[in-house]
Amino acid sequence: MASPDKVDAVAEITDKFRNSNAAVVTAYTGLSVAQLKQLRRSLGDNAQYRVVKNTLTKIAAQEAGISVLDEHLVGSTAVAFVTGDPVEAAKGLRDFAKENQNLVIKGGVFEGKALSADDIKKLADLESREVLLAKLAGGMKASMAKAAATFQAPLTKFARTADALRSKAEQGGAE
Repeated sequence: MASPDKVDAVAEITDKFRNSNAAVVTAYTGLSVAQLKQLRRSLGDNAQYRVVKNTLTKIAAQEAGISVLDEHLVGSTAVAFVTGDPVEAAKGLRDFAKENQNLVIKGGVFEGKALSADDIKKLADLESREVLLAKLAGGMKASMAKAAATFQAPLTKFARTADALRSKAEQGGAE
């Protein structure tokens, strides 16, 4: 029989897996409590960093339908559960790992797909979702403006030609 505390812990971790867009598994051996606190702050408001037990996390991941994390759940493990923009959390983890060699990014999962440590670093190199959407909107606006100018050009040319003919006819009639 499992103890009620462990059942509750598995249920809580399962909920975190189900409610998050991404989860990043890290090794934190050698980090002080102050450093862990600093790491949690660097992840932003849309991510929770939690030290977990491997066996309970494996059970919770399986209950949430995630089977790709088993290989990463070895040794001291903490998971960053990301509910918002995964790029921001990945940048926070990458930057913190650069400053503190004791934090090792093992891998993770994003929308049900496995991510290696290199994939997470590539994700961190992306611009934020808002910046990418702004660039897309700007590109679409430029294309629309170009199309509008192209459609308007023949009408403008026709109006100028008609005005020139009218001016010429007026000058010819005045002589």
